[in-house]
Amino acid sequence: MLLSLVLHTYSMRYVLPAAVMMGTAPTYVLAWGAWRLLSAVLPARFYREVDDRLYTIYQSMVLFFFENYTGVQVIIYGDLPKNKENVIYLSNHQCTVDWIVADMLAIRQNALGHVRYVLKDGLKWLPLYGWYFSQHGGVYVKRSAKFNEKEMREKLRAQMKAETPMYLVIFPEGTRYNPEIPKVIADSQSFAEKEGLAILKHVLTPRVKATHVAIDTMKDYLDAVYDVTVAYEGTVDHKGQRKLAPSMTEFLCKECPRVHIFIDRIELKDIPEEQMYMRRWLHERFEIKDKLLIEFYDAKDSKRRNKFDEV
Repeated sequence: MLLSLVLHTYSMRYVLPAAVMMGTAPTYVLAWGAWRLLSAVLPARFYREVDDRLYTIYQSMVLFFFENYTGVQVIIYGDLPKNKENVIYLSNHQCTVDWIVADMLAIRQNALGHVRYVLKDGLKWLPLYGWYFSQHGGVYVKRSAKFNEKEMREKLRAQMKAETPMYLVIFPEGTRYNPEIPKVIADSQSFAEKEGLAILKHVLTPRVKATHVAIDTMKDYLDAVYDVTVAYEGTVDHKGQRKLAPSMTEFLCKECPRVHIFIDRIELKDIPEEQMYMRRWLHERFEIKDKLLIEFYDAKDSKRRNKFDEV
């Protein structure tokens, strides 16, 4: 009975941070809403400056729980600049914690308030957060034939006109890599084979539309593109097979000891402009991610696992 109580208490470690984060969200939204009304007659950049500051305050609290409270070790490889830049952030996608990883990098560049997301359309219905992300400069997109290129371009042009600092996070796979849903992985690999592209093991075949629209629209506004690869320790079972990456709840329960983040800063001049060629370029970037993750998870030499090496 005592053991059961201890285990139950251990599993409830997410309650405090969840209560604080969710409990303060309405107050945050009210404060933001008041500023939104007061700034209605001011130039857009004044609204953005205060909005970014409010976002920084709230997300700093979120990061306190995800980094300090959990005690997770964040290991960064590659070339993360110290100074803030206008960037597009391209990452593999495994779980909702990936959103927080973007914040982990941005705060190290003093750019936390500049983080904005390209998200699938269904997430706009998230209570409080869904609507606010759009107001903060995020972009909701629909998949495949329903993708509205004109709407996305207009949203991004409005941000540039307002001189909005941009740390735009895109997950080109379009959905999460989930080893518990093998059909999604198999369909992704079949599509790659059909299109004459390399078959990927630890990531899904990326979709180029949102990435192309973002880069093409903001090419004269951006400083660089960050190609980011994320791996969570503890996501391999005793047979060496990938497990589901941690949810936010599991992460807050301290079930992930280390997060490994590999970043490659890419100049805009090195990225093809035409969508057909950018599609090939993006797939090649995901081939590089796949090689990193194969070494991370599957290296024959156990000493080479659970860390990134340059490829």
